[in-house]
Amino acid sequence: MLTGIFVDAGVVLLGGIGGAACSNSIPARLKDGLPIVFGLASMAMGCALIVQVKAIAVMVISLLVGVIIGELCCLEDRIGGWSTRANLLLERYVPVPAGLTQEVFLERFVAITVLFCASGTGIFGSIHEGMTGDASVLLAKAALDLPTAAIFATGLGYAVAIICVPQFAILFTLALLAKQIAPLTTPLMNANFAAVGGVLMFATGFRICGITRFPVANMLPALLLAMPVTAFWLHAVGP
Repeated sequence: MLTGIFVDAGVVLLGGIGGAACSNSIPARLKDGLPIVFGLASMAMGCALIVQVKAIAVMVISLLVGVIIGELCCLEDRIGGWSTRANLLLERYVPVPAGLTQEVFLERFVAITVLFCASGTGIFGSIHEGMTGDASVLLAKAALDLPTAAIFATGLGYAVAIICVPQFAILFTLALLAKQIAPLTTPLMNANFAAVGGVLMFATGFRICGITRFPVANMLPALLLAMPVTAFWLHAVGP
């Protein structure tokens, strides 16, 4: 059913509309304080997944090689560039909120588009649901995305609600692809994959809190490597 994907995209739509409509009613201290809680929640979910790891060496190798690939391919810069080009279309259809220049508006809009569409939590959660049918990660993400979208919409307006369209398309496609490879996986592969996803969620939490700006998008290849590296490790080293 891919419930988590529908719910996550739906709450971004509702949060974007609700936040824009109530922008004058939300206290500034709430806008400033909630993101820190979002970051802490992401770190907590990451820890819950990391403890599932069955082979620490597999997790470490996947992350190291994955980051090297991501950095060499400049994934984070490319994703930001794609988002910028796509969001230039907004200039024609979406008015810039009062108090923001077009440049500042686009910069912030690109940032939250990447946050909702290409975050480690969302990509891991959609693949995880497609492979296992477990929507818990995306449902937990949705609980965070609703107030997040609302908070961003207080400053950027109804444009935030539009993000649900590319978000749904990306996560839904990833989940469908994951369904195809699910029969080829093992519980050990799934556990190590979840652990790598947990590290990305932990890094995302640090970034949201403003502690350290981890290049989370450049870490995404680690998710693709977790299962092949697990298979190689079992063949070379054994369980």
